[in-house]
Amino acid sequence: MMKIDILTLFPEMFCGPFDYSILKRAKEKGLVEIKIHNLRDWTIDKRGTVDNRPYGGGVGMVLMVEPIDKALRKLRMKKTQVILLTPQGKTFSQKMAQNLARNSHLIFICGHYEGVDERIRKHLVDEEISIGDYVLTGGEIPAMVITDTIIRLIPGVLKKEEATQLESFAGEKPLLEYPQWTRPEEYKSWKVPKVLLSGNHKEIKLWRERESFKKTKKTRPDLL
Repeated sequence: MMKIDILTLFPEMFCGPFDYSILKRAKEKGLVEIKIHNLRDWTIDKRGTVDNRPYGGGVGMVLMVEPIDKALRKLRMKKTQVILLTPQGKTFSQKMAQNLARNSHLIFICGHYEGVDERIRKHLVDEEISIGDYVLTGGEIPAMVITDTIIRLIPGVLKKEEATQLESFAGEKPLLEYPQWTRPEEYKSWKVPKVLLSGNHKEIKLWRERESFKKTKKTRPDLL
């Protein structure tokens, strides 16, 4: 079983995202355990202070090192991977998701406010991850995105595990997935390509490879 712990200032934000569809089934099967922790539970004052003004001045508040250190000392195990979610991290990718899915225990720290005390980066985390070149109000949404991406890669979560090998960004050549059609065969004069109706699996495979390359070249040439 994979265990995922999420440290956040706003645990209420996670009501719902992990309780439906594939993620819900993964939890019910006992393949993953997800726990949301309020970072204020590890503060040292009655107000639950987790942030303070930055040394040297500046706009905004900075997350303090002590509550996060205390939380990690409580939650961390021998083979735990601790990840800080921050715009300054490495850009998340399918390959990173595949690597993370091999871990037995992950802890995500949801960054907030103006950032975190640099000692958290230097001494407490194993990796920093960003989900894109933009800034969100906090690390909660990235935690949801990455958790969803990882869980569907765990063996036994999807009914047809080969599905994760045929989708966009998967495999050695990270091309976008080929276009898909379903019934009816014709709608408003919009027709399904004849090759998909031919039953010739070799031709269908070649056609899909060509279409995958064309789509990638058009919308994500950077992948080539």
